[in-house]
Amino acid sequence: MKLCDFEIGLNRPLFLIAGPCVIESEQLAMDSAGELKELCEGLQIPFIYKSSFDKANRSSAESYRGPGMEQGMQILQKVRQQLAVPVLTDVHEDTPLEELSECVDVLQTPAFLCRQTNFIQRVARQGLPVNIKKGQFLAPWDMVHVVEKARAVGNEQLMVCERGVSFGYNNLVSDMRSLAAMRETGCPVVFDATHSVQLPGGQGKSSGGQREFVPVLARAAVAAGVSGLFMETHPNPDKALSDGPNAWPLPKMAQLLETLAALDRQVKQSGLIELEL
Repeated sequence: MKLCDFEIGLNRPLFLIAGPCVIESEQLAMDSAGELKELCEGLQIPFIYKSSFDKANRSSAESYRGPGMEQGMQILQKVRQQLAVPVLTDVHEDTPLEELSECVDVLQTPAFLCRQTNFIQRVARQGLPVNIKKGQFLAPWDMVHVVEKARAVGNEQLMVCERGVSFGYNNLVSDMRSLAAMRETGCPVVFDATHSVQLPGGQGKSSGGQREFVPVLARAAVAAGVSGLFMETHPNPDKALSDGPNAWPLPKMAQLLETLAALDRQVKQSGLIELEL
């Protein structure tokens, strides 16, 4: 599949979607996008910058949601134009998609909304690539039906993203078998290594997280065979305004990505994925 200006799939190098969970400032967006671009270019990892202008699914109404669409679009456009980096952002049921689609390269649907037929189809109709997150409540093979809904309106530029499944209260578990099961959709599979270590609502008015397990799950997913990785990162996760407990520190991204890129090459060149299929 063609994504932005590069090809993705199990026969192509791993690509990365990364950035702070939410837009905090123009300076943070430009600095983090620039650092990630330089790092990924050095490792020959295709890169898409991710940040949200509005997080509509925060645990509490008091939590920071972002700068809003108007200011957020301006910041994402600046990242896109000045740094020549493709940009992805989350969309919600009330997002003016036509306006937003002129400013970004990839749309992402929240996991909680994957069963909302009208929403999924309205996003797909924009004609942009869509990263569809699997609901925490959904079996991986049920993503076939979600993809069928999106394809029904003529969009074939679809990815499916695993981010863990609910396991008891305030906990998620990632089953690496789901990455193989979701290939049955015919879409490139992406693994969300940071939301998979989230503890939803685990801090009462906010979600907790176990960021120490991000490298563990990221390595496991790449070894299982994926097209891409999604990771939220921040220069200082303890001070991040959203999803800090599960964000991977930006200063530690280089070492982790080196390992993941090497593992991806080994797995895809070995032919083991083809044997498995």
